[in-house]
Amino acid sequence: MPKIVLGFSGGLDTSYCLSYFTQDLKYEVHTITINTGGFNEKTLTEIEQHAYTLGASSHTNINAVASYYDSIIQYLIYGNILKNNTYPLSVSAERLSQAIHIAEHAKKLHADFVAHGSTGAGNDQVRFDLIFNILIPTIKILTPIRDLKLSRQTEIDYLKNKGIVMNYDKAAYSVNKGLWGTSIGGKETLNSYGQLPEHAWVTPLTKEEPLDISLHFEKGQLVKVNNNSFNHPADAIVFLDDIAAGYGIGRDIHVGDTIIGIKGRVAFEAAAPIIIIKAHHLLEKHVLTKWQLNLKDQLAQFYGNWLHEGQILDPVMRNIESFFINSQQNVSGSVFVTLKKNHFTLNGIKSPFDLMNAKFGSYGEMNNSWTGEDVKGFTKIFGNQVSILNQIITDTHADN
Repeated sequence: MPKIVLGFSGGLDTSYCLSYFTQDLKYEVHTITINTGGFNEKTLTEIEQHAYTLGASSHTNINAVASYYDSIIQYLIYGNILKNNTYPLSVSAERLSQAIHIAEHAKKLHADFVAHGSTGAGNDQVRFDLIFNILIPTIKILTPIRDLKLSRQTEIDYLKNKGIVMNYDKAAYSVNKGLWGTSIGGKETLNSYGQLPEHAWVTPLTKEEPLDISLHFEKGQLVKVNNNSFNHPADAIVFLDDIAAGYGIGRDIHVGDTIIGIKGRVAFEAAAPIIIIKAHHLLEKHVLTKWQLNLKDQLAQFYGNWLHEGQILDPVMRNIESFFINSQQNVSGSVFVTLKKNHFTLNGIKSPFDLMNAKFGSYGEMNNSWTGEDVKGFTKIFGNQVSILNQIITDTHADN
């Protein structure tokens, strides 16, 4: 009997895969759920029970929250990475972490096959396949949803005919929740126009009164929210999201280019990621030099795009991460934020490394480091080459 390792979330797609493998094909299936921040203990227990109900031979839960942050999320923060200036790569990042853990489990169990529930129309299929082909190249990949070209309604009808009880109303939307945000796909995101109805958002809008908070960073890592300290930065993200998500902060729809060459829309909510990235970026603008910021922006764009396309194992990513880590040595201080309904404001920072230190002058008023005569000489030198070029062009035209 063929042995399969199936990445299992308990949602519609992976439920179909498990039922199809065990009940139709009679395969031995070992399911694994990688918790990258989207599941609590109650949900994990329900997923495990669901897996056994559908015929799984074994089920494994992996708590990958801390490793997910350490291996990926911290670098998205260091780089202030938002895909197309909008999307914090919520699903892109967690799929790679999940794929690596699934590959390790398949290798450990000496599986004949590894399977995932991706469709043939999105990015996830490439991310999973890419990681599996690199880490476990001798294990064949099975993808029933993609290979059979199944619609969500077809999957629902199949499971209902099998007598499988699920929340099929919820299955109308594809929801992926993790530490770095939640993505939501539904009929409204399949076209170029339309917004999600209020009930489709995972976190309801419950807060309106403005709230002032402070975020404290140490070497680029969020270590404190208000007066609350945390054992790990992932805990700070969860704490901040609990405070901010109810304001509707971080809700948006991302329009982007998929790896497979088509445009796509996905709704997401990511209160903590958006606030952290914007707060971290503001702190960096105060404590890093002009060319540090310039080079970081260039490397961050490449890093975000390459990660989005599944290439987290490319060694160039380790090179860029080393630069990011080095750039964070002085990124320490507090950022002050006001949370409001559907948005937030950044009110400023306090840092011992602030390059706006009044000791050296006040922009637009006076400085303490040079004189007006120094500036006169500097500007002549600074524009000298362009001045020479301009005179040559003028003289040449005059001679003609």
